[in-house]
Amino acid sequence: NYLFNGFKELRGVWNQLSSLPALKRFLLAYFFYNMGVQTVMYLASYFASDELMMGTSELIITMLIIQLVGILGAFTFARLSMRTNNIFTLGVIILIWVVICISAYFIQTPTQFYILAFAVGMVMGGVQSISRSTYSKLLPPTKDTASFFSFYDVCERVGTVLGTLSFGYVAERLGSMRYSVVALVVFFIIGGILLLFVQMKRKPVVAL
Repeated sequence: NYLFNGFKELRGVWNQLSSLPALKRFLLAYFFYNMGVQTVMYLASYFASDELMMGTSELIITMLIIQLVGILGAFTFARLSMRTNNIFTLGVIILIWVVICISAYFIQTPTQFYILAFAVGMVMGGVQSISRSTYSKLLPPTKDTASFFSFYDVCERVGTVLGTLSFGYVAERLGSMRYSVVALVVFFIIGGILLLFVQMKRKPVVAL
């Protein structure tokens, strides 16, 4: 019963999306660009060990850089969203992600990967906080926010599965993870284009 009740709640949110065009468009955009974000987060260490032959200690340093810089990134992009708006800020973040993916194709040394990890940490913290803030601002007046955020989390998980699957498929077909990273640019571009059709209130939205 618990399992089926969960599906009923998700279906209820799905049925409401037809009357919430801004929220529906944002979720679609989020689904695509988040595929790229989550794939990078989960497979960055595999890329470093396979393509750059980095050891365990170097990978630990990389993960620490990403996590610590993420705090600074969340604060920086929150300030930007206060001065502009969430959609503009997400657009900037997506552009940075595109540059990161293209740059990853050319890196050759651990030092270059550390620099890239710093950039990933900045946008990782920003994209998570701004995306959730944008979603919360687009929600209709409701007491059932749990169902809406459950639907949001499901979109994230499904995107993660499809993103990592495509990453592995491209690497297997072309023989290198470098091509897989570049292929992620497609997800970011689609998400960025869809984001252009999301309309929010003129008042700047403050990130959580």
